[in-house]
Amino acid sequence: MSWKFACLLLLLLLATPTPPAEAAEVSPLRPVSTYSIVARDPLTGDLGVAVQSHWFSVGALVPWARSGVGAVATQSLVDPSYGPLGLELMAAGKSAPRTLEALLLADEHPEIRQVAMIDAQGRVAAHTGTGCIPEAGHRAGEGYSVQANLMDPSTVPDAMAEAFEGAEGELAARLLAALDAAQADGGDIRGRQSAAILVVRAKSTGQEWNDRLVDLHVEDHPQPLVELRRLYQIHLGYARMNEGDLALERGELEAAELAYGEAEELLPGNLEARFWHAVALVNADQLEKALPIFAGVFAQGDNWRRLVPRLVESGFLPEDPAVVERILAAG
Repeated sequence: MSWKFACLLLLLLLATPTPPAEAAEVSPLRPVSTYSIVARDPLTGDLGVAVQSHWFSVGALVPWARSGVGAVATQSLVDPSYGPLGLELMAAGKSAPRTLEALLLADEHPEIRQVAMIDAQGRVAAHTGTGCIPEAGHRAGEGYSVQANLMDPSTVPDAMAEAFEGAEGELAARLLAALDAAQADGGDIRGRQSAAILVVRAKSTGQEWNDRLVDLHVEDHPQPLVELRRLYQIHLGYARMNEGDLALERGELEAAELAYGEAEELLPGNLEARFWHAVALVNADQLEKALPIFAGVFAQGDNWRRLVPRLVESGFLPEDPAVVERILAAG
């Protein structure tokens, strides 16, 4: 346990309110972020955070989340330590409101911070310091908080909240709806540059890489939210491909075909999806279904045909000369 974390735990239990600090002299190199949302899915318990800013690589500093613990957005004149320290405090059993209280007490300049947190139980906490650049504010609802600074109109948080509450589908889709609503309402007075979304499972698997359901960043783009949605579409397509592979492993051919079909609809023209679909069918003794798929892929580039013998050598396709010959002759 670090000394700072130990001090924060002590502050959480013992500290009394202190007068706000005087305005800070802020380095021009410290990022100023714009609008974000933290939320918990009431059905699954999944936790997520999404953000957009006119600043390079906003996803490296603002969004933080951990399965079974909570999610944090730290922005304005950002102090990134609110993310990991906030998650540590919530992991130690403190609620989001108590966690944010402790971090603000330990901060020499809370007036320039904008921070929101949600814990695994859906408890929300948000803070917009008096030194945040207008328009700045936040709005907390049941299982979510939206916050914004440097906005063109003051109505951005309200637009985000209404969009999130009215959206349907998976948590990631609802988070994206909130970001889109912020931009449609006027967004950042400076414009737009980067965006990110992070969604983690309700309960940890013990494997951090498997706990992240969605983890996408747009570092620099003229329309970061459009690009973020494009990446999310690709993410969904590859997720369906993985579902198809697992279904084939279980011998569930109909489920596999359905998953692969959905993947190809989500990823039109994606040769990767089609090629590995065909490979999976061959390994499931479905060569006749695989051949026309191979033919379509090979028509787009002979490199895919030349890849086939390598897969045989590596054990990813059966070492059957007759099968390999038919695959190579496809198309």
